[in-house]
Amino acid sequence: MVELVRAHGGSPVPGWWDRIRPHSLGWVTARVAGTLVGFVNVAWDGGDHAFLLDTKTRTDHQREGIGTLVVAAAAEQARAAGCEWLHVDFRPELRPFYLDACGFRETEAGLVHLPSLS
Repeated sequence: MVELVRAHGGSPVPGWWDRIRPHSLGWVTARVAGTLVGFVNVAWDGGDHAFLLDTKTRTDHQREGIGTLVVAAAAEQARAAGCEWLHVDFRPELRPFYLDACGFRETEAGLVHLPSLS
């Protein structure tokens, strides 16, 4: 996981996994020959809403359908757990992935950048 986070410009922080695990409905991983090549975390509100977080595909395995498969498996997990809605936020360049490849639809939403409130 550390390698995937670094490959996507992130900085892995010790204890990250222990902090997110209690808020996760589950997660999906993809491996090729034992190497982690895909990941998505499914957070939830304990009820009808699940949220995709940290979707990642190893850079040397992108455009092979791995991301689409882990998102589809995450959606199925959320549905099987009784969730009615699966939410995702994404950068504009990921629009074709989430809307076209994964089947999400556009919605109205709001966002507040909390650090800028001070």
